[in-house]
Amino acid sequence: MSTRVLLVDDHALMRAGFRLILDSAPDLEVVGEAASGEEAVRAASDLRPDVICMDVQMPGMGGLAASRQIVADPQLECAVVIVTTFDRDDYLFEALEAGASGFLLKNAAPEELQAAVRVAAAGDALLAPEVTRRVIARFAAAAPTPTPTAAADLTERESEVLRLMAQAMSNAEIAAHLIIGEATVKTHVSNVLLKLGVRDRVAAVVYAYRHGLS
Repeated sequence: MSTRVLLVDDHALMRAGFRLILDSAPDLEVVGEAASGEEAVRAASDLRPDVICMDVQMPGMGGLAASRQIVADPQLECAVVIVTTFDRDDYLFEALEAGASGFLLKNAAPEELQAAVRVAAAGDALLAPEVTRRVIARFAAAAPTPTPTAAADLTERESEVLRLMAQAMSNAEIAAHLIIGEATVKTHVSNVLLKLGVRDRVAAVVYAYRHGLS
């Protein structure tokens, strides 16, 4: 079954390029396009894509506001990957706060765009190492807020897995580090996300640094 993708960008040429890249993969299918945040919100509701590739700067409602609205809708189960020309920390952190599952620059290689969509669709979103370092620097610099009750529900192993997730380790790397099976890691990660009440790994990493759990 193909991963259904919605493209959101105010430049038709950019959307055409992304469509060509994504439709060339047998497991990915572009099911719609939008040129503004308002159109994106409507299209997300009508088309129910698995992943939305979202631009930031657009006329009217921007991509960050649209992402926030889409992610907050309990009837929509789609991941948002921000794809932008601007490598700016304020966009990065606002995108994460909005609930985006990934952040990609438009100069990325075609296979990176395909990979980002697959990762987001799997609910196993993980920031690129260079972006993760910036997340760590931002939240490590601030005094952590008190550890919430939800984190206290984590088992010792789940807390350990969360710390390794915050070090930008993949499931395979965590499995090798802890000498356990990758399927077991996936179970632990799922439990961590459920107990913390977050959507994906990106949100879990932000949570960990914000609350001093890393």
